[in-house]
Amino acid sequence: MSERRQLLNLAYRLTGSLADAEDVVQETCTRWYLMSPAEQEAIASPGAWLTKVAGRICLNLLGSARARREAYVGEWIPEPLPAPAEWIAGAAAGPGVDPADRITLDESVTMAFLVVFESMTPAERVAFVLHDVFRYPFAEVAEIVGRSPAACRQLATSARRRIAGARTGASPDASRRASVVRRFKAAWEAQDIEALIGLLDPDATAISDGGGRAVAHLLPIEGAERIARLYLMIARLAPPRTIFERTVNGQPGLAVESAGRIETVFAFEVAADDRITHIWAVRNPDKLRPWHPA
Repeated sequence: MSERRQLLNLAYRLTGSLADAEDVVQETCTRWYLMSPAEQEAIASPGAWLTKVAGRICLNLLGSARARREAYVGEWIPEPLPAPAEWIAGAAAGPGVDPADRITLDESVTMAFLVVFESMTPAERVAFVLHDVFRYPFAEVAEIVGRSPAACRQLATSARRRIAGARTGASPDASRRASVVRRFKAAWEAQDIEALIGLLDPDATAISDGGGRAVAHLLPIEGAERIARLYLMIARLAPPRTIFERTVNGQPGLAVESAGRIETVFAFEVAADDRITHIWAVRNPDKLRPWHPA
């Protein structure tokens, strides 16, 4: 169980879903405990064995996930995570939360990264995350992916190209990103369309994920003015609510609370010129479990 945090961090990056990651960890641990004590003793490195098993389970899961997401209602966005201090599990928060169950928040878990991961093939994703994020040598990655070390090296290289192609340039530091998100929140609450347009890149994209469980626009919205007008319409029609500045996957974001529950979590990508290039709005309640008590 001392490996649980490592396995959960790996599985979340590979699947983009906390629920799937928890299932992967549970299945991995089950396979360990189904072995006899003699079989367990024969394994020189239990941690490496568990990682290998979890990686293979994730690889299989990613293959089936493509079919499931084809039937998903609207756009699919990875599950957003709050800051560790704001993490809520089950019906209890604070001292009742096991720190080992928290995801380590770094660049590889930002929403921008996870969205690019979704564009990769399962093998590319596994090879990149294991090697570039968790620093596993290609020889070990090859055992998990079922390809040669050279092939895994090529998979990771291809994944890096996808990430480089999706980058919008250097990102401002955390304080500047937080300032942009704060100004976006103020302009939205004031229903100031000119301020909203000014904060958005002319080619900005907004994506919403309701999963058929909550109202959401089914297709991406592109263009600063279209996004600003949509968000103003939402502000006018929405029931009473409160917008909080929150950390979302390690980056400045927003959470909208209505009737005592978090109903939407917003993640942002901010370019070097302090303009927002992407907005991801997660409204599917199944993906907001860590944000409120069950």
